[in-house]
Amino acid sequence: MARTARQLSESGIYHVILRGINRQQIFYEEADCTCFIRLLGKYKSVSGYQLLAYCLMGNHVHLLIRVQNESLDVVMKRIGGAFAYWYNGKYERTGHLFQDRFKSEVIDSERYLIAALRYILRNPVKAGMCKRPEDYKYSSGREYLRGGDGITDTEFVFSLIEPPALAEFISVCSDDRFLEIEEKAPVRRTDDRAKTMILDEFGTFSPAVGKPGERNDLYDSIRKLIRGGISIRQLSRLTGISKKVIEKALK
Repeated sequence: MARTARQLSESGIYHVILRGINRQQIFYEEADCTCFIRLLGKYKSVSGYQLLAYCLMGNHVHLLIRVQNESLDVVMKRIGGAFAYWYNGKYERTGHLFQDRFKSEVIDSERYLIAALRYILRNPVKAGMCKRPEDYKYSSGREYLRGGDGITDTEFVFSLIEPPALAEFISVCSDDRFLEIEEKAPVRRTDDRAKTMILDEFGTFSPAVGKPGERNDLYDSIRKLIRGGISIRQLSRLTGISKKVIEKALK
């Protein structure tokens, strides 16, 4: 079946969702988030787009982007391809990282733009990852609500609404409906909770790693714990299993 043509925005502004292939988690560690954010900043100058907002959510990314010199398809191919290349090298994996076609919706009015911005920045609050949008490290929330430098082009939004008014607007919960992802972002575990999960799974805090060809059960347990919200760094630190072994289990 032929794909439906993507609707074009007269304003050049889109709300985009980029999701991991097979709904898999994309961001396991802070370095993963940092790399993706760095690439968003890098390709602004290459592709000539304005980044009005971003939010990284575990297995997907929200972007509010204003394209200018290149089409949205080209922009997203650049960003996704560059991150997948870095990511596959880090985790010793091959193949696609992202779902082959990102989702997008047209932002066709100033009012819809501000509402979409609120929706994107409140995603971590909705997922229970923070209490306020400005508390979340991997979004534009801090730049809009606390000020300071970053990769977000906040000037365009602030030309439409004053910072105090925007902050008040974003602070209010809303039932506005936008392009959505059905999965919730993974909940990160405290060390105490992680220790309980590890002990339940392995029966010890020092599981036997064994030989490379005899690790299927170990890999199954690692994947289960990572899906349960334990980070790679945390699992390695609490069990002594090397990051390389853990990352190989996630390939």
